[in-house]
Order: sequence, then structure tokens, then C-alpha cells
Amino acid sequence: MDQLAAPLPHSAAPAPDRSDMRQGALLVFGAALAWSFGGAIARGLTVSDSWTVIAWRSFFAAVFLLGFMLWRDGPAGTLRLFRTMGLAGLGVALCFATASISFVVALGYTTVANILLMQAGVPLIAALLGVVFLGEAVDRVTWAAILAVIAGIAVMVSDSFAANVSFIGDGLALLIAVVFAAATVITRRHAGVRMTPAVCLGVIIGTVVGAVLSSGLMVSARDFGLLFLFGAFNLGLGMALFATGARLIPSALAALISTMEPVLGPVWVWLIHAEVPAPRTLVGGGVVFLALVAHILWQWRRSRRTALPLPN
Repeated sequence: MDQLAAPLPHSAAPAPDRSDMRQGALLVFGAALAWSFGGAIARGLTVSDSWTVIAWRSFFAAVFLLGFMLWRDGPAGTLRLFRTMGLAGLGVALCFATASISFVVALGYTTVANILLMQAGVPLIAALLGVVFLGEAVDRVTWAAILAVIAGIAVMVSDSFAANVSFIGDGLALLIAVVFAAATVITRRHAGVRMTPAVCLGVIIGTVVGAVLSSGLMVSARDFGLLFLFGAFNLGLGMALFATGARLIPSALAALISTMEPVLGPVWVWLIHAEVPAPRTLVGGGVVFLALVAHILWQWRRSRRTALPLPN
């Protein structure tokens, strides 16, 4: 697990070694995998009030994250983490609260595929923010992968011109992409600070907002079980994995790996609920997937080449 350390200077991000890069990439991929089930779980709910869903989902995520920190760090350590997360932690908390609330609300206006694939713009936003605020160099191959992801998005949202997509839904999906990219960069910039308490605070904020705006918190036993999965597994576990992994790898790479969420999300909805994606959604998702796989293979080859001993 990540170690508590003094925050890094604001002028630069850390230079991760290969083991940290590998661990960070796997953790971020695990987060994307957990998040990708969100649409499939949401489609099984019968609760009509989005704020009720937000309240219960955020509550179960908060319980999971708090339990995880108590198990890992103990009561005294958990309290210390909340006290030392600072303004960076508060910023991450607000970003994740905004993203989790917007995701549930957007589901009422547009399809899961469109919400998730719109988020594939996160790598470009994160890369630009990383260049501006962290001075991180983004190589040509990463830029090419990012542009390929954007091309996949363009194919997907081309249905908007036929009025098949809600502008409210697309607007909320774009907001998710922006705040998620911001959270990625903040986490990377303050890599010495654990962000698990920050994401826990974010879902606590979501719990309060949802409970206040909800028309009622009573749900059926089936919905209660699904909301538990929606909160503890989909949101809580995903946030814990991402907050731990994103600090170990460059912002652009973390955001790029997280695009496995929009690639896998429509697949689970398709298999579980028979919500067949439009042909353009499949084409766009294929472009995103191929770009990500190609970039990961390139990173792997480059790391192996660097690890080879120099000839005598």
C-alpha cells in the first residue's frame, strides 16, 4: 500500500520506477473494471428517484471506504489521514462527489454507452492539465493514442446530430470527464498524500446531497441489494483502487487506462440487459480499445528495453 509521506513540491510530479508503474497501472485497471459495471447495475434498479439512488450508493461507498481505512490504518491512522489530506484532498473530494452524482443523474437522460464513451475524453483533458500544472512530458505515442480515443468519441457522438442523444445527458457526461481529469492530476501532483480519505469525503458529500434532495429513502429488498453493489463494489472499491494507483503513474497514462471503463461498460449492459449498442457505439468503442491496447503494448516493450543490461 501507499506510504504516508510529505507532499511533493507543486512544481513537479515524481518520476516513478518500473515496479511502481506496473503496480499503478494494474490498480487503475482494476478501478476501471469495477466502475465498468455501474451501468449494468443501474439498469437493474426500479427506483425512479435519482437522488434516492445517489444517497444509498454514496452511503454504501462511504461505509466501504471507511471500513477499508480502519482495517488498513486503524482508528488513529484513519483520523490522521483525514486531518492531513489538506486542500488537495478537499479538491479531490469535490471532484469525485460531482462525478458520482452526475453519473446517476445522466442515466435518466441518455444511454449508458453514451455516458461512458463520452468519458473517453478524460485522457486528453488529463494530459493537457498534466502538461500545464505538472510539467509532465507527453510522448508522441501517448498523444497518438489520445487522439485515437477522441476519434472514437467522435464516431459515438455523431448520433447526436440525429437528436438521439440528450444534450443534458451529454453535458453531464462531459462534466464527469472534466472533474475526473482534474482529480487525476491533483492525485498525481500530491502523490505523497493518500487520497482514500478524500474520496471517502466525496461520497459522504454525495450521501448528504442525495438524502436532502430525495423524495424518500424507502426501497425494495432487491433494490437495496443492488444499491449495495452499486455503492460498495462499483463506486467504493473503484475509488479505493484508483486513488491508490493514480499517484504512481503519469496523469495521461492513468486517464488512458481508465478508458477501459467506457469500453467494457456497454458490454456488460449488452450481456445482462440486452441493451444493444448502436453500430457507431461499437465502432467508436473498438477504436478506443485498440488505441489503449496498442499504447499498453508499446509501454511494455519500452520498459523491457530499458530494463535490458547494457553490453560490456
